Amino acid sequence: MTSQASPPPVLLLHGQPGSARDWARVVSALHRLDGAATPIAIDRPGWDGVTAPRDLAGNAEAALATLDAHGIARATVVGHSLGAAIAAWLAAHHPERVASLVLAAPAANLASLEWLDRWLTVPLAGALTSAASLTGLGLALSAGPLRQWIARASALDEDYLRAAGRALLSAQARHAFDTEQRALVRDLPALEKRLSDVRAPTWIVTGSADRVVPRAAPRRLADQIPGARLVVLERAGHMLPQRHARQVTETIELALAAAADH
Repeated sequence: MTSQASPPPVLLLHGQPGSARDWARVVSALHRLDGAATPIAIDRPGWDGVTAPRDLAGNAEAALATLDAHGIARATVVGHSLGAAIAAWLAAHHPERVASLVLAAPAANLASLEWLDRWLTVPLAGALTSAASLTGLGLALSAGPLRQWIARASALDEDYLRAAGRALLSAQARHAFDTEQRALVRDLPALEKRLSDVRAPTWIVTGSADRVVPRAAPRRLADQIPGARLVVLERAGHMLPQRHARQVTETIELALAAAADH
């Protein structure tokens, strides 16, 4: 592996469903920073159209493989939603590879699970529910007038929404969603036991209007990870990288500075 100068690169892990495109605004913002680290946004296993979906440990291994392929010894790791659970898993099990940690709208502890998360793991019924939800959203994003309305209402790029709609209608997306949902519910107890082992400087970013992750979960997570800082974005929802890229990038800047001193 090659040696690396400070600050470390930034590895960006998307949520579920999702893709590397989710980080486009954050990547652009990071490129504009003076002396910024190199951002690396990947399509995780199951969402890249090539590899099979994996559990938290398997996703962490894929993240390590990405770092290895780039000759990166340590990185600031940033995860959104389920991607935050993968980032935390990586920090707990491979601390030597994580210089600092940013967990955005994190589904990374048991407090982040609600009844719907468990319902989606029920054989057949859960799969039918998730398939209907993904298909419905995919069709909405594929319909021009409705997509344009959503773009205006959400302040998201229409091209991003069009690509997301196509992805959600694929059988691969349904399979990846179902596999990861079961893995999340199964693996979170093991992750929660290891959160106290995280030693990387950690920031947790949450929106006060997040309707996906319960409000108490990020606060609980901040208590579970030693020294973690909690950042609450008022009136922000769950899609922090897409809709609040500036605030997420500002938090990544803090993590990069901490990594340089850590």
